[in-house]
Amino acid sequence: MSDKSRPALEGITLEALLTRLVEHHGWEELGRRIPLRCFTHEPSLKSSLTFLRRTPWAREKVEQLYRRLPKRD
Repeated sequence: MSDKSRPALEGITLEALLTRLVEHHGWEELGRRIPLRCFTHEPSLKSSLTFLRRTPWAREKVEQLYRRLPKRD
């Protein structure tokens, strides 16, 4: 992960980030935007977190999508 991306996500856990993406897009749309098996085949928060914690390139894609979400008021 680059140093530039870290401040934008500082203080946000991967679980909170993924939960927000699922609330906003749903699993089906998330799987279309980022075609990962953990999002498309029997998705769950637990299995997705396990995969993303072990797979830096996939985590970076998820973080990039999170940065494009509209800000909450």
